[in-house]
Amino acid sequence: VTVVKAAEAEAESKYLQGQGLARQRQAIVAGLRDSVNDFGDKVTDITSKEVMELLLITQYFDMLRDVGGSNKNSTLFLPHSPAGITDVSSQIRNAFLQGNAASTGMAGHAQAPPNQGLMPNQV
Repeated sequence: VTVVKAAEAEAESKYLQGQGLARQRQAIVAGLRDSVNDFGDKVTDITSKEVMELLLITQYFDMLRDVGGSNKNSTLFLPHSPAGITDVSSQIRNAFLQGNAASTGMAGHAQAPPNQGLMPNQV
């Protein structure tokens, strides 16, 4: 009984962690979207794609600063050239677009409740 309750608690914990991560990603996308819109309203001769690339490159340099400033890191290999930054930018942009598409696609569907203590073969 104790093992079953521990497994149920762990399953619920993982479910809630996933929900929290999904909300965090939605907040990041919303923040970036707002930044692009705000910047685009103030500077009229730039596309939203260019603004997004600028924001992503800024995030990339912030990450490099944070990684370099921490004494807990040992080794990190990143492409660091203009072409490498463009590649990282396109990978991040695609990930955000896919995440946003997935979250809007899920919005119309009811969320399945977490496993109510049933074993996988009982679900």
